[in-house]
Amino acid sequence: MLRQLRAGVLARADLVGRALATELAEVTDGWLRDVLAGAVGDRPADVALLAVGGYGRGELAPGSDLDLVLVHRSRRDITAVAKAVWYPIWDTGIRLDHSTRTPRELGAAMDADLRVAVGLLDARTVAGSDALGAEIRQAIAGKWVARAARWLPALRASVAERHRTEGDLAFLLEPDLKEGRGGLRDAHLLRALGVAGDRLEGPIEVLTDTRVELQRHRACRPGDRLRLEDQDAVAAALGADADTLMARLAAAGRTVAWAGDDAWGRLAGGRLVARAGDDGRVRLADTRRRGAWFAEPIEPGLVVRGGAVTFAYGADPTADPTLSLRAAAASVELGLPLAPETVDALSSATPSPPTPWPPELLHAFLRLLGAGGDAIPLWETLDHQGVLGQLLPQWAGVRHRPQRNAFHRFTVDRHLLETVAHAARHARRVERPDLLLLGAMFHDIGKAVPGDHTAAGVAIVQATASRIGLVPEDASILRDLVRHHLLLPEVATRRDLDDPATIEAVATAAGDRDRLHLLAALWDADAHATGPAAWSPWKAGLVATLVERADQLLEGHPPPEPPPLSPAELRLLAGGETTVALDGTELTVVAPSSVGLLATVAGAVAAAGASIRSAVVRGSDGPIALLAFRVENLAGTDIVEAAVRGELDVDAAVADRERCRPARRPDSAHHVDQVVVRVDHDASARSTLLEVRAPDRPGTLWRIATALAGAGAAVTTAVIATLGAEVVDTFYLARPAPPDEALRRAVAVALGAADPSGAQFTRW
Repeated sequence: MLRQLRAGVLARADLVGRALATELAEVTDGWLRDVLAGAVGDRPADVALLAVGGYGRGELAPGSDLDLVLVHRSRRDITAVAKAVWYPIWDTGIRLDHSTRTPRELGAAMDADLRVAVGLLDARTVAGSDALGAEIRQAIAGKWVARAARWLPALRASVAERHRTEGDLAFLLEPDLKEGRGGLRDAHLLRALGVAGDRLEGPIEVLTDTRVELQRHRACRPGDRLRLEDQDAVAAALGADADTLMARLAAAGRTVAWAGDDAWGRLAGGRLVARAGDDGRVRLADTRRRGAWFAEPIEPGLVVRGGAVTFAYGADPTADPTLSLRAAAASVELGLPLAPETVDALSSATPSPPTPWPPELLHAFLRLLGAGGDAIPLWETLDHQGVLGQLLPQWAGVRHRPQRNAFHRFTVDRHLLETVAHAARHARRVERPDLLLLGAMFHDIGKAVPGDHTAAGVAIVQATASRIGLVPEDASILRDLVRHHLLLPEVATRRDLDDPATIEAVATAAGDRDRLHLLAALWDADAHATGPAAWSPWKAGLVATLVERADQLLEGHPPPEPPPLSPAELRLLAGGETTVALDGTELTVVAPSSVGLLATVAGAVAAAGASIRSAVVRGSDGPIALLAFRVENLAGTDIVEAAVRGELDVDAAVADRERCRPARRPDSAHHVDQVVVRVDHDASARSTLLEVRAPDRPGTLWRIATALAGAGAAVTTAVIATLGAEVVDTFYLARPAPPDEALRRAVAVALGAADPSGAQFTRW
């Protein structure tokens, strides 16, 4: 019966989000009242069925458990009553979290497990004796008042640990709507403790609506993490697009997190005590002491009072635009919070700065930028109170802005702050740490507007540099950092680092050694702030090699020549025998030279379920060729040996591997006609460059290499890179290379472009 009732509610198109959760709770209430009435007969006064957690709040998400406590006054038949209640629920298949307690046992359970005590904050009588339910709620509140001195610090520590594990809901691209910092668990806890007032009602509605529709959308895959592939459908159910939904979630998460920081800060300062209200609810009351406190001056206009940084008596933040930034910086440096009254004053006390900024304001800004990761909560405070928007109007364009790809972890604004935090670690390794920090703060500021974010960023930074008071030379360096912030990783992972032309191009773009080192530090900070896909030891090694060689060229040394064949390689080529060897991630193949050899090996590796990171062909102009690969997940060489010796049908083997792979989610895959082919005849003195961007799927390198072999193109080097769901493969082709049009069509057809003549084709 309950299952049918729930199905009817879930099928109603007029119920969305929180309204749906409320209706699910109400139909469940009615059903449970009938169940308990049938179980207790004519003795309802000594038993009550309490709902706790989300159900206790009168909301039941589609994927949530039923959290129930059966409380009784030592009924002898309570076991039979409990079975009469629990078994019908189990029969529905709905997950049940249950317990049966006397009032004394319930108090003991609270003492034994803080999670039980927290869950009972939202206890509500669903069925049975209202008088017993009210008595239990009063007892729960009394227990909290008596144990607050012990429970609240432990609760604060557990909340901090959860935040450390789950991250910030407001800034993650795939946030956990319940457990993340600023999520529903935080919001409900603050409301249950009575420290939030009405300011969380709006955020709770946004978060609840999203969670309910996520669980309805996922149906058989319940969960609270809003993944990229679910965002469009959930947003549509709520009448929005995905970017709008994520911006709303970010705003809600920030408000909840801010309220939590305020409450836990006051708790840490000993200013909150627990009291029981007449309604049987716990309330944390502020006991702020009044009167003058001893104030210790720390710098002009700032003092430490009551263990917190605050404005000195008589200081006028409206007349000193540096005061808010200096207060935040002092808070980080001293490890002390900003006083609540100071935080409250920030939004109205910080004036719009003059243009250009006075040097003291730029110094205060850089001081906070250089404070590292510990300053991020202070940046959030300044942002929440509108100070950051006052200082940098362009910040509004990136605030809460999502980045809808799996490459990034954070929204644009949080990514910029994370990059600054990582850049601060490099401050002593570069000549101009101030420009490094500014570059980190502004490198993705162009994502505030549509189009190429790098070009837009350069234009924004040009105006910003003048506004914040940079001299023209420094402004030029900052523009170059924004213009070339992707230069090193793109070249390192897509070009042959043994080609002198590659090194010369990077050295020319950097201009001098100081800018090169700034770009290297900015890349490292940017990559670490982006996510695991952006930084790896392999990629870091490539960038380090590129920087070292460009640095030597800028220092006056000649560009490096391609390394000659090693004695071991010469011996392998001279031996003339087909050889396949695997040493860790290094795969070496020696075989008769042919234009299709790369395709054969790439197909065998794909059929083995492995991946190729890079490939270099040596000796291809002779009878024997040596291919050196960097591979991942290749367990052995048997399949490669069979392919090279002509004993394996590579096409059939790759097809078999693809049939065994799970299908890619259609909503996360690129369209098959998104193939971009670029040709450059000038980037290398000895080769023609062919760059292919295409959807990432097994066998892509094999398909491209097969197409190039069919077109008569000899590949001397291949550099393989994967960016989320896209691959960017660069091939160095021996000259003379086939005509550009033939290359374009061959690759487009091989990769399954729906209209090969429509595949994008560009020249540098």
